[in-house]
Amino acid sequence: MTSFLRSAGALALALTLTACGGPSHETAAPGVPAKGERLTVQKATVTDYKPVAASVTTRDMGEARARIGGTLVRLNVREGAYVRKGQVLAVITDQRLTYETSAYDAQVAAAAAEATRAQADLGRIRTLFDKGIYAQARLDQAQAGAKAAQAALTAARAQRAASSEMSRQGAVLAPATGRVLKADVPAGSVVTPGQLIATVTAGPLLLRIEVPESQARALRTGDTVAIDQRDLPAAPATGVIAQLYPAITAGRVTADITVPGLTDDLIGQRVRVRIKAGERQAVTLPKRFVATRFGVDYVRLVDKSGQAVEVAVQLSPGADANHVEVLSGLVAGDVIVAPGAGS
Repeated sequence: MTSFLRSAGALALALTLTACGGPSHETAAPGVPAKGERLTVQKATVTDYKPVAASVTTRDMGEARARIGGTLVRLNVREGAYVRKGQVLAVITDQRLTYETSAYDAQVAAAAAEATRAQADLGRIRTLFDKGIYAQARLDQAQAGAKAAQAALTAARAQRAASSEMSRQGAVLAPATGRVLKADVPAGSVVTPGQLIATVTAGPLLLRIEVPESQARALRTGDTVAIDQRDLPAAPATGVIAQLYPAITAGRVTADITVPGLTDDLIGQRVRVRIKAGERQAVTLPKRFVATRFGVDYVRLVDKSGQAVEVAVQLSPGADANHVEVLSGLVAGDVIVAPGAGS
C-alpha cells in the first residue's frame, strides 16, 4: 500500500511539473493532411446597415380646409372612410352671407327696374327726335342714361353671383381620392377660413424614414432597403429608395421607400427597416467553412506544411444568410478547407 501511494504521488508531481513547464497560450489541434474544398481568404467590400424606424404613409396628404368662416352644420365622413375627389365632406353655413345675398337680390331688382325705365325713355325720345321735336343732345342724354342703367344692372347681378358663390363655398370638398385619416371637427363647431376639417390620403403608399444628415450621406436613390417582415408579413423583404428630399429639417433628411403590396389598413404604422450606412473592407467567407462546437467557431487553416489545423475565429453575421464576417482569427491570404475534409 505504501509503494502504491508513493507511485501515485510521483505521477502527480510529474504531471504538475509538465503542466507548469508547458506553453501558457492555447495551442491549435494537431494537424491532418488538408483535403477537400479550399478557399483563399480575401478581403471584400461589405456594406454596413443601420436599423431605423419607417412609417407607412402616402406620397402626399390632401387637406380639406374651410374656405369660409361660419358654423359646421354637417360632417358627412368619419376616419377610415374612402372618398372620391370632389365629394362633399362637410357643409359650413354663415347666416351673414344669406342676408347679403338677399340684399343683392333687392339691388338687382331695383337696377333691372331702372334699366327698363331708361330703355322706355330712350324709345320715346328717339321717336320724338325722329319727328324733329327733340334735339340731338336730348337723344344723346337718353342713350347715356340707358347705358348707365344697364351697367348698374350688370354690376348688381355680378355682386349677387359673388355672394351666392361665397355661400356655395361652404361645401368642403375632398381634395383627392383616398382614405380619410382625420376628421375630428364635430358638427356645430364654429370654424374659421383655412381651418383643417379633414385629412385624406393622396398618391401611392410607401414607407417614409427620417435619418440624421450625417448618416443620409450614404443613401442613394435606388438603394435596397431591408424590411423586417415581422412588422409587414404580407410585404416583400426589401424595398427601394425612390426619393431623397433635398431639404434638411431639424438636422434630419427624409426619404421615401417604395414597397409593393403595401396596404392602407394602418396609415402611420411603424416598421423596422435597415438602411445603408457605409462601406468598408472586411474578411468574409461562406458558412460551410465554419464548424461550431460548444459555442466556439472553428475553421481549418492550411499551414506551410500542408496540414490542416483548427483555429478559433470570432464571427458576425454577413451580408446574407450564407456568409459570415470574420472579426479575428484569419487574415487575407490564409487558405482554409471545409470541415470534414481529410482524415
